Amino acid sequence: MKAAAFSYARPRQLHEVLTLLAEHGDEARLLAGGQTLLATLNMRLSEPALLIDMQAVNELKGVSLNGQTLRIGAMVTHTEIETSALVAQHAPLLTAAAPHIAHRAIRNLGTFGGSIAYGDPAAEWPACLLALDGVIVVRSLLGERRIAVDDFFTGLYTTNLAPDEVIVACEIPVAQAHQQISFSELARRHGDYAVVGLAASARLVDNELSGVRLAWIGVGSTPMRSGKAEQALDGHHLTVQSVTQAVDVLRSELAPIPDLTHSQAAKRQLAAVLLKRALTSWMPTVETT
Repeated sequence: MKAAAFSYARPRQLHEVLTLLAEHGDEARLLAGGQTLLATLNMRLSEPALLIDMQAVNELKGVSLNGQTLRIGAMVTHTEIETSALVAQHAPLLTAAAPHIAHRAIRNLGTFGGSIAYGDPAAEWPACLLALDGVIVVRSLLGERRIAVDDFFTGLYTTNLAPDEVIVACEIPVAQAHQQISFSELARRHGDYAVVGLAASARLVDNELSGVRLAWIGVGSTPMRSGKAEQALDGHHLTVQSVTQAVDVLRSELAPIPDLTHSQAAKRQLAAVLLKRALTSWMPTVETT
């Protein structure tokens, strides 16, 4: 199929984008990397009257370090994150996750902000942002708003983004000393959407965990955390016993949504395996107690 007819605008300033969005409302769609939107246009699942292409808006590009915060512009591509020295130093979880995103052609065009705005529970960036306690910076003609990632994803492909708002950047606290990260996912083939994935972050000092954040991919209608498993780990020493207890807690807490190929029980088992692998990878030596 081909897309229905639409008008096209390619503004160069963010203010122009916001003005067009305010004027056209639900009849307009924002084009970031286009890796999802163009497919929905061609299948006529979306039929906007106006397509607003943001590729020329330099205000939305670039990765920068501002004090203890790493700022990633909404139009930064997956490949730019994958190859960024700043990201590798200050948000290594993103560097670890990037190669799992689809394939090179998609990573070259797809954008960080587009992925966050789409809110796909099977995508890598929303879970990573959740694991890193990020903030989404959005703007409309009325001004700027900052949304904590824990409050941003509200339902299946649904976010706290207002119709007249645009994501301009995401901000992530820089990695601190003793921070541990882990990213892993299980997919039928590399590049496919994950059946289950885990983005994890914590501090490990004298073998004691704190600030544990476990963000899951593909288990719910949103990227989600397992709060009870986090609590089972926070403030505890990382041992074989504590890992086993946390995995048991996860099994009782997690109720994954089944899909066409995996039951809830299968997904729960895969999640338990990923958590055990992540925690074991953080252990400096194999403990016996």
